[in-house]
Amino acid sequence: MAHSFDFLVLGGGVAGLTFALEASAHGSVAVLTKRSRSESNTLYAQGGIASVLAEDDSFDEHIQDTLVAGAGLCKREAVEVAVKNGPERLRALADLGARFNEGDNGDFDLTREGGHSRRRIVHASDITGKEVIRALLSACDEKQNIQFFTDSTAIDLILDKKKPRGQRRVLGCYVLRGDGGIETFLAKTTTLATGGAGKVYLYTTNPDIASGDGVAMAYRAGAKIANMEFYQFHPTCLFHPEAKSFLISEALRGEGGKLRLRNGSTFMERYHPQGALAPRDVVARAIDAEMKRTGDECVHLDMTHLGRKFLMSRFPNIYSTCKEFGIDMAVQPIPVVPAAHYQCGGVVTDLYGRASLPGLFAIGEVACTGLHGANRLASNSLLGGLVFGHRAVAVAADEAKAQTGAPKEMPPEWDKGTAVESDESVLVSHNWEEVRRLMWNYVGIVRTDKRLARARRRLDVLREEIREYYWKFTVTRDVIELRNIADVALLIVECAQARKESRGLHYTLDYPQTDDAHWAHDTVVSRTP
Repeated sequence: MAHSFDFLVLGGGVAGLTFALEASAHGSVAVLTKRSRSESNTLYAQGGIASVLAEDDSFDEHIQDTLVAGAGLCKREAVEVAVKNGPERLRALADLGARFNEGDNGDFDLTREGGHSRRRIVHASDITGKEVIRALLSACDEKQNIQFFTDSTAIDLILDKKKPRGQRRVLGCYVLRGDGGIETFLAKTTTLATGGAGKVYLYTTNPDIASGDGVAMAYRAGAKIANMEFYQFHPTCLFHPEAKSFLISEALRGEGGKLRLRNGSTFMERYHPQGALAPRDVVARAIDAEMKRTGDECVHLDMTHLGRKFLMSRFPNIYSTCKEFGIDMAVQPIPVVPAAHYQCGGVVTDLYGRASLPGLFAIGEVACTGLHGANRLASNSLLGGLVFGHRAVAVAADEAKAQTGAPKEMPPEWDKGTAVESDESVLVSHNWEEVRRLMWNYVGIVRTDKRLARARRRLDVLREEIREYYWKFTVTRDVIELRNIADVALLIVECAQARKESRGLHYTLDYPQTDDAHWAHDTVVSRTP
């Protein structure tokens, strides 16, 4: 079965929904989500959206904070575009009905997070992402041109057989539907808004859907991928045997939270002048170093000096969730550990979301625009999704307009070949676990050449096993995601092996210094499909 639209969007987070909403004015839009309509990385974003709104703040200061966090690899033009368009995009979101906390003057209540020199984080208590998704979905429901396809997992991009200007155009993708059928989705433009790949690591703040699908599909199709060595580990994920992937927002430190060791002593002042409000890469490495030095399983985030009334009002979701796990943050510190959080590299795009393949766009976390460089500044993620999701629409609309009618040669329907139902599903779960564990152990917060080489050798074996399984047995969502995380894992290792220095989120004991003379550039990889 084949579906045809003007615009195909893979993913329903802030970037994808922003794009879909505005693209609906130019034609028909299909939005594919792997689970429910709302399930995305955005849904779990707690902190907020960084934007220059206060009188004592400025674009120049936000730009400078972003450049400093990005450790010399941000593209200034991309940073300027995101920062200067932020206030307009934020107010447009509020006009759609997004409800953010208000300050005493009736305008947005602004908080501060690590790496920011000013209070500029707009938030909806500590469930900002949930409120953003609610508002965008509500606005999308009012548009007749938008159709959602839930429980739909993209398998691979479809490429035109011809090569205009030496490159094959992306025509859409093959999609596994919830009933097990595989259908063809065609569109004049295809936009990846698939988020990140946190599930490539054993411990992550991301939901289960974050398996790097967009990057893996784009790579297999021949698109340029960059800077995958820069994977951000959030410093503070709740450490509890029954808690799964629960983030403890950076906003807690922005409101005065203190990081302490088990003996009660603070330690961040030994690592950075900003202490607990240092950029995330610094805080995550410091926590990792202290845990290795002391042998402790975690460190503690102390909020007890701020009082129960303030904590319940400012962080209602975090307060109640901690309480569910027997932690009263008003009287006891919260046990925390670093966890994989955000992919700073991805599909290479220009400032309008265009990837290196004709017909393909990438926006949000899946894209490498130059905004984040070697380390993302806190709360610049939702900002980037809003800004670049908006900017991609005009160019995509022009491309769609230029693509008149159906492809001259329709792509073939999915051919399952000789694939049969699997009687060896244990291989999927075993390899999934092994990929994630070896990435955590060998390609985590601190790396060495030896660890990376060990990871590469094992990944080569695992990817061959996965390839054989993929072609031999009927495709399932688990197999698709396993194939994708293995490909993304290889890209992270390949980029990390190439960079012979430490910069931002990539820290290696073999090259502990930053080398601007030789490595102040992106790490770009691609393949011929």
